[in-house]
Amino acid sequence: MTALRPDLAVIAANVAAGSRVLDIGCGDGALMAALRSQAGADARGMEIDAGGVASCVARGLPVIQGDADTDLAFYPDGSFDYAILSQTLQTTRRPDLVLDELVRIGRKAFVSFPNFAHWRVRLSLLWGGRMPVTRLLPVAWYETPNIHHVTIDDFRSLVAARGIAVERAWYLSGDRETSAAAANFRAEHAVFLLSR
Repeated sequence: MTALRPDLAVIAANVAAGSRVLDIGCGDGALMAALRSQAGADARGMEIDAGGVASCVARGLPVIQGDADTDLAFYPDGSFDYAILSQTLQTTRRPDLVLDELVRIGRKAFVSFPNFAHWRVRLSLLWGGRMPVTRLLPVAWYETPNIHHVTIDDFRSLVAARGIAVERAWYLSGDRETSAAAANFRAEHAVFLLSR
């Protein structure tokens, strides 16, 4: 089994055994496969990219092709124990509405995203005057699927305004967890566990 991306490893370690899970933006299904094998989860996926859907199907994983901006509305309230949106929020047209859908269809929701307020991003803009290309943001601005540049502080403000509770948060720098102190400046990406 291949190692999970750091944010996915955090999520996999914190999903309760036997849970019903919807992984939205599931990519090749790596997290679903881990949840099925390690936690005995009933993990299902939604992916917009046909190549990702094909990869999931080839692995024997249940997946549908769908768009988080429009297709979550078809799921009934409380359909899953967890709704997961990993490294996808910043690619949606209306992140605020997608968050509402996540906490509607899942009793809890995991959301992970790259932190655009990380010191390397700030430094790249300050000294170079250009959008950064980093390990976690590996493509140029004109190729990126990211249409919203979210920071940890922006996200916290959004969930508070929507009446969504933060049950727990993890801040990652590189492949390791870092403290919450100055996370908006120090963390490259974040993982939040949410509920309504």
